[in-house]
Amino acid sequence: MKIGYARVSTQQQNIDRQVAALKAEGCELIYQEKASGKSTRSRPELQKALSALKADDVFIVAEWDRATRSYVDGLDIMADIGDRGALLKVLDRPLFDLTTPMGKAMLGFLSAIAQDERERRLSQAEQGRKRARKNGVKFGRPSVLSPHQKREAERLRAEGQSLREIGALFNVSASTISRLLK
Repeated sequence: MKIGYARVSTQQQNIDRQVAALKAEGCELIYQEKASGKSTRSRPELQKALSALKADDVFIVAEWDRATRSYVDGLDIMADIGDRGALLKVLDRPLFDLTTPMGKAMLGFLSAIAQDERERRLSQAEQGRKRARKNGVKFGRPSVLSPHQKREAERLRAEGQSLREIGALFNVSASTISRLLK
């Protein structure tokens, strides 16, 4: 049996191209999901697809990085497939065959490249956030109170009003006022 797996990272991305390629390859079952590629543990459809494999079945993905984004996860997937006596076919890498030592090495190498790419993107995003903070950009939800309202809440608290009373005055919770005054 041919079992296919397709994944995109976000709800906005389109999975149709991968599904069409898997159907054209003759997959009898196709598992698909829209989920982050960060970890295989957070992808239930991948787990179902791998669990469905039996001896001599073929696990097919349109692109290897749709199944894995890390070297370790890639090796785990290959080991799981091999332990089940199944085979692996990667449509965008037709020369890679899990049944040969060279194929296993090449797929491991591709997983390492995918992991490196993910780590590079995360590093760039973090550097961008650091630059933005340095330039005065504030992250998170905007304040529900204006600077004038904040000063007024501080004045009222100094006069002895309770957090609940001040919150009611500005139509916010007492905990919002509490956080504001810290």
